[in-house]
Amino acid sequence: MRCLTRSSMFAVLAGLAACAPDAPTGPHPDAGTPAFAKAGGYSSWSPAINVEWLAGTDPSFNTASLDGCPFTSRDGKTFYMASNRPGGLGGIDIWVATRESARDPWGAPVNVGAPVNSAANDFCPTIARDGHLFYFVSNRAGGCGGDDIYVTRLRDDKGFDAPENVGCQVNSAANEASPFPLPEPASGPVLYFSSTRAGGFAPDAPGAVAGDADLYVSESHGGAFEPAILVPGANSEFNDGQPNVRRDALEIFFFSNRPGTLGGNDIYAASRAKATDPWSTPINLGPNVNSVVDDTRPSLSWDGTTLYLGSPRAGGEGSSDIYVTTRERLRGGNE
Repeated sequence: MRCLTRSSMFAVLAGLAACAPDAPTGPHPDAGTPAFAKAGGYSSWSPAINVEWLAGTDPSFNTASLDGCPFTSRDGKTFYMASNRPGGLGGIDIWVATRESARDPWGAPVNVGAPVNSAANDFCPTIARDGHLFYFVSNRAGGCGGDDIYVTRLRDDKGFDAPENVGCQVNSAANEASPFPLPEPASGPVLYFSSTRAGGFAPDAPGAVAGDADLYVSESHGGAFEPAILVPGANSEFNDGQPNVRRDALEIFFFSNRPGTLGGNDIYAASRAKATDPWSTPINLGPNVNSVVDDTRPSLSWDGTTLYLGSPRAGGEGSSDIYVTTRERLRGGNE
């Protein structure tokens, strides 16, 4: 194990506690190049910009507080985030912004309220493709230890059901983050997430409860999650966290501080030809997406062309802001 993440969820959300890699930094020579992007049927990523730079976006979208953990709904009209801005129930809360269509600017975020939010830290919001099943992470009392994954259901205008812990087959005594549900071909319903539990990709000290962050996946059978396993091919002996998978299960995004970053955590991606194949060697998305500080929680739009992320890079409004980058679908690409 090369380094340990801090337990504070402000560190998880903003990526401010990443350990520096012990090898020379700098982008991978293939990072973000058109050749890599075209292999997946897309152009390269555009330079990431603050979401508030998009014309018409409400000026309260990012604040002087901590804003991050972005996630958009399938129809592109609902945007969930985590923030410790004033007006919450305590600590980090989940907020939501909406717009009339996927081409319109984002409105002002509002607190989703109880029972999702609590006096504890509540973050990493994820709405499933059905628009109702809702996962998030919380360090509220009664879990398996540390930060746990919870699930609830959004009942349209009736609000959210009482959240339930997804159980200790997925959660651990350490910290979990960024749940991502997916009906994966050949596997059925699965849940991707990251965890700092001991026993991950790199060896941990005897008796350790926590280690560096790794990417995990758990299959669901009969509505119950099976014990989580490491995502094959994507992890390293450094921190790898907050996975997000393209809807066809052929591309995965996550942050890592493995050797080759521009500084701190960078966003990486890997791909595969079919869902039963192992992931390719992860590639740094390069300086158009990443910065010299920590870039975290990548979140891909349903059509695969827009990527949101959190970053404390220079020029923002607070300790972390939400940024966006885009790419074009190439003719003949198959998703």
